[in-house]
Amino acid sequence: MQYQLYYWPMIQGRGEYVRLALEDAGARYDDVARGKAGMGAMMRMMETHKGTPPFAPPFLAAGKLMIGQTANILLYLGARHGLAPKAEGGQLWAHQLQLTIADFVLEIHDTHHPLGPSLYYEDQKAPAKKRTEEFWNSRVPKYLGYFEDLVRAGGGAFVTGRRLTYVDLSLFQIVEGLRYAFPKRMARFEKNIPRLIALRDRVAERPNIKAYLASERRIPFNEEGIFRRYKALDL
Repeated sequence: MQYQLYYWPMIQGRGEYVRLALEDAGARYDDVARGKAGMGAMMRMMETHKGTPPFAPPFLAAGKLMIGQTANILLYLGARHGLAPKAEGGQLWAHQLQLTIADFVLEIHDTHHPLGPSLYYEDQKAPAKKRTEEFWNSRVPKYLGYFEDLVRAGGGAFVTGRRLTYVDLSLFQIVEGLRYAFPKRMARFEKNIPRLIALRDRVAERPNIKAYLASERRIPFNEEGIFRRYKALDL
């Protein structure tokens, strides 16, 4: 199947979790908005009131299906491309973990936009600094500590055991993003999550992922996405 992925063409954002799954699976897909007239096509898809219109990107066209929300897309792709456990219970467990990652992604975004996305970072510097301190003192240890414990308890190379799932790909992106946005803080914290760092390294060496990271398809991190580097927040 040839998939059509709809997401903003200038950032990794939430669409990157879907891209990583498609790339690792070797699936054929068109990153629609990055093509000519693609942005217009994406906006028209959201403006329609027919069928099951998506609320916001990312969304994926798979045959006659239109699937929105990152975790929902990964639930679909995981079962079809060997990126999720085969049993129903395992699939629900992976989906639960991905929803937890989605919660963490929102908290990452709110470090630089604690008062809301309609304001510029420059309009909320003081609240952002306060939010970032709480984020690193409390939220990062809670979330990444949770996944570190899962890898240790599972006794395998990945979160759910010996086989990689889309959850592992998403955790790779979390580590990469935090390293970009908070290089100083992340360097100090990584000693607390050695298993997650080792997981990140295993994902980076997977042939399809390694090729993707070296390609032009991988959009560089920048200050328009979820992970943003502001020196005042990385102390």
